[in-house]
Amino acid sequence: MKKTDKTALENRRLFLKFLAGTPVLAGSGVIPLINKKLLAADVLPVEMIEAVDEALNVFDFEPVAKSRILPAHYGYTVSGTDSNETLLANRDGFSRFRIRVRRMVDIRNIDTSTSIFGIPWDNPIALAPVGGQGKYHSDGEVASARGAKSGGHTQILSTQTSQTLEDVISARGAPVWFQLYPSNHWHIAEGLTRRAEQAGCPVVAVTVDRAAPRNMETFQRYVRADTTDCTQCHIPNATPEERLRNRAMWTDIDLSGVDSTQASGLTWDFVERLKSITSMQVVLKGIVTAQDARLCLQHGVDGVIVSNHGGRSEASGRSTIESLPEVVAAVGGQIPVLVDGGFRRGSDIFKALALGADAVCVGRPYVYGLGAFGQAGVEKVLSILRAEFRRVMQEAGVVSIGQINADFIERV
Repeated sequence: MKKTDKTALENRRLFLKFLAGTPVLAGSGVIPLINKKLLAADVLPVEMIEAVDEALNVFDFEPVAKSRILPAHYGYTVSGTDSNETLLANRDGFSRFRIRVRRMVDIRNIDTSTSIFGIPWDNPIALAPVGGQGKYHSDGEVASARGAKSGGHTQILSTQTSQTLEDVISARGAPVWFQLYPSNHWHIAEGLTRRAEQAGCPVVAVTVDRAAPRNMETFQRYVRADTTDCTQCHIPNATPEERLRNRAMWTDIDLSGVDSTQASGLTWDFVERLKSITSMQVVLKGIVTAQDARLCLQHGVDGVIVSNHGGRSEASGRSTIESLPEVVAAVGGQIPVLVDGGFRRGSDIFKALALGADAVCVGRPYVYGLGAFGQAGVEKVLSILRAEFRRVMQEAGVVSIGQINADFIERV
């Protein structure tokens, strides 16, 4: 640890001790919080890992990634909307649930395999779609695909991919799911969908939570602090057509007259129209209520992903893990239910499966790994999550995914 880091740590510890002893705070709810921070300041050194094998958990990768990517890119990644209330809720939501463990079970042989749409998965952890991964590492989505391959993970590729769908599938060595931003222009959705199906994608996951504009304040603050000449990569005051025409998935799409990639006019008619042109499974990403989940069944949706776009698209302040149970109850096992948003621990994954999810998707953790150490970072992040999840299964006394159910969870 650098001397300056040690000094900062000591100063922080002394300040927290001062606050803890301040009479004016006596009896307030602030004291327990200060004591918690003080404990962390006393026993946890402030240091940055230098190699993937030094990582103890997935949180270790974010500060390294932050130090290696542009401030604006980091700000975009960590930003939610408004005051980040929904982003923060996604993490805090897991504290609302506890795991009920069983004893006297032979846990020597653990099976983490499952299946979605009849396709075997080695584990219930998928890579959520994250756009423009070239900003984290020059190998971008290809590195993530190779990392996914090493751990047997399904990958969902963003419409805003830095690299072509075909190159990513080649790197993964298996078909990937394709995430679709539908926009308000049918010919764009049709063109992207047909390309994905031709490439061999079995599933198209339509993002339905990006209809309204969003206020990414954290991102804007990082942009202001970034002195990089962004014109090296971004066209100043570019139109949507200018921004998109050279991107990997948009090269053969007619973009004339496109004013936005948001789908402000999206309705259930779109689902029926999409299903009429593709044999891929159609999944809606962004369903968070029982009402919409039931409508998914009525309109022939093949699966849902409970998601609030990582807290980036709504100021609801509601976590996806808390939204999950009502969606699961509404679909009644008729279609698969996946969930994303705030997953950082194996216990998070276990809780989601106990609440009825068929699988979970992780986003920021693996791109922090990508930004920190490239493919090796992605592999390590996913390896940590697999190991933690397996260990939690053993702690809880279950030996297969099928045994995880609501009996293993309680609401606080």
